[in-house]
Amino acid sequence: MRERAIRLVLDIKEETGNITAACRRIGQELGINSDTLRGWVKRAQVDSGKRPGTTSGDAARIRQLERGNAELRRANAILRTASAFFASELGRH
Repeated sequence: MRERAIRLVLDIKEETGNITAACRRIGQELGINSDTLRGWVKRAQVDSGKRPGTTSGDAARIRQLERGNAELRRANAILRTASAFFASELGRH
């Protein structure tokens, strides 16, 4: 349904003059909120390279890398704490 709606908007974009008007018209016909439809169209344009921005694939990869970084930061914090603990234990003896 999403792909069909996007295709319809892009097909009538020239007829209506802009994407917002096309989204409003197609949204009413299909019962989809025009703002939602406009977001879908923008995302499709970015993914196809017709509009500047971060593609869906790149955004997913960035999220994955950020999660990995957060996990590594937590592991480093644990290791620093453990290192400080064991260093203090060695100092006692």
